[in-house]
Amino acid sequence: MNRTVPDNISVLLIEDNEDDAELTLRVFKQYHFANHIHVVRDGAEALDCLFGKGAYAQRSPCAQAKLILLDLKLPKVDGLEVLRRCKSDERTKSIPVVMLTSSREEQDVVESYKLGVNSYIVKPVDFHQFVEAVKQLNVYWMILNQSPE
Repeated sequence: MNRTVPDNISVLLIEDNEDDAELTLRVFKQYHFANHIHVVRDGAEALDCLFGKGAYAQRSPCAQAKLILLDLKLPKVDGLEVLRRCKSDERTKSIPVVMLTSSREEQDVVESYKLGVNSYIVKPVDFHQFVEAVKQLNVYWMILNQSPE
């Protein structure tokens, strides 16, 4: 896992499952999607990265990410709270957030959209379907979608 934080992060991947994170990174690399991907393992670290606190106090490169891939069930601070804080702060509210989770709970979907998530994707269990889902979401959010500068 890349522990050095690049100055210009394209994608912030907030994922506590090592296998899912590694697979997502492998898809990114295989299809040359984002040059600068930073992975954090829990919601507290995600908030520190986004808002320049804790280990990120010297600089906050995650606040300029072009896309946030956010797991729902995270240690320390859950994905809904990370989403709530991200979408309520002027510095980060325009960053597209895709909830990439295993939860099919209707209440999670509804609450995510109420808080401003841009997309909610349930992680496929099948390896090839997971690869295809990550590939498609990156094509859309990193290539086709027009975000404000």
